[in-house]
Amino acid sequence: MDTLRIRGGRRLDGEWTVHSAKNALLPIMAASILTDDPTLLEDCPRLSDIRHMGDILQTLGCDVRREERALRIDPQGLCRHDMPDALAKKIRSSIFLLGPILARFGKATATFPGGCEIGLRPIDLHLSGLRQLGVIVREEGGEIRCDGAAMRAGPVHFDYPSVGATENVMMAAVLLPGVTTLHNAAREPEIADLQRALRFMGAQVSGAGTHIIRVQGVRRLRGIVYRAMPDRIVAGTLLAAAAASGGRICLRNAPVEDMCAIFSKLREMGCTVREAAGEVDLAAPERLTAFQQLQTQPHPGFPTDMQVQMLALAARAQGTSVVVENVFENRFTHAGDLNRMGANVMVNGRTAIVKGVGTLYGARVTARDLRGGAALAIAGLSAQGETVVEHAELIDRGYERLETMLSALGADVIRHSEQTQELGGKQP
Repeated sequence: MDTLRIRGGRRLDGEWTVHSAKNALLPIMAASILTDDPTLLEDCPRLSDIRHMGDILQTLGCDVRREERALRIDPQGLCRHDMPDALAKKIRSSIFLLGPILARFGKATATFPGGCEIGLRPIDLHLSGLRQLGVIVREEGGEIRCDGAAMRAGPVHFDYPSVGATENVMMAAVLLPGVTTLHNAAREPEIADLQRALRFMGAQVSGAGTHIIRVQGVRRLRGIVYRAMPDRIVAGTLLAAAAASGGRICLRNAPVEDMCAIFSKLREMGCTVREAAGEVDLAAPERLTAFQQLQTQPHPGFPTDMQVQMLALAARAQGTSVVVENVFENRFTHAGDLNRMGANVMVNGRTAIVKGVGTLYGARVTARDLRGGAALAIAGLSAQGETVVEHAELIDRGYERLETMLSALGADVIRHSEQTQELGGKQP
């Protein structure tokens, strides 16, 4: 178990360059097996989710290795259509491989994926989309067995605009003869990034960023050298951390065009936010003001992955804030930890009412998922005394050493680990 020890009361000040987005890189890693050529992903952060996806690709026969800040995936040895059970349970995004494996082998076997416990997150939308392409899906003994012998291009309609299901069906369709049209597709910017990568590989995909995506199948794809989009959630988390500390920071390589909803709430709380091409500056007031209401929604609405960080900000803001979680049902699990620090958060179903308090106090708290762990770190920055965040290794799923980022901006944050293990070495 890793812990973060945070001594609050220090203002963040300085500049930081945002790394590439985990939620963009993972589907692109899955897409790398759609070709026999190597793919080189530049500026690939050392995240545990990236490492786990690389481990799965290696088990399938790919050669995956680090080249400084880049990750090289060579799929020439790809030889398996069944994903390893133990590895797939470590990472939710293992489900992204269903579509590419079906495209390559015409069949695929997977277990139900793992990941953070933030809600049920059923994969029925993934399987429904694949079934609409003619895939026969059987669920037996905790396994998903897909027979794609009769796969065909055609219309696919999603009952809900699921990001993962949209990306999975896009990848399953790129090598199918004919035209596949995805209706009610998700609009998240990471989907547009996957489309860019696929187009560089030679795919004919258009419409990402809208509710209708069109895929014209091609015969083969090629390898690419690609840099994924910057991580809007990492950027938002650092802005929230600066706001909590009353600081002033500048972020480079920030996807400002995709962060309007986040900027809007930070401004509502009294922060000054200035945007430029690929850059954002934030200056926080001495005391934040409560926002009236925050509701999570699919893009371009407020992202669910930033909800708990904003809830942590609201805990010390002047006034009462209301947070409504419309995407995942278990995204308030850290409310109790915030209350241990002196916050006043009341949860009723999918709604949290946060009455801002003047002071938070350091306490020993527990990260239960990736974003919640980051939110507790944010709360610790503004708390009196020392905050200890247990199970900080969960934060490594999406942040490349959050303590390094915060320390570089002036925070007093130290990581302690029972068994230090670098997120790298021979593994991606």
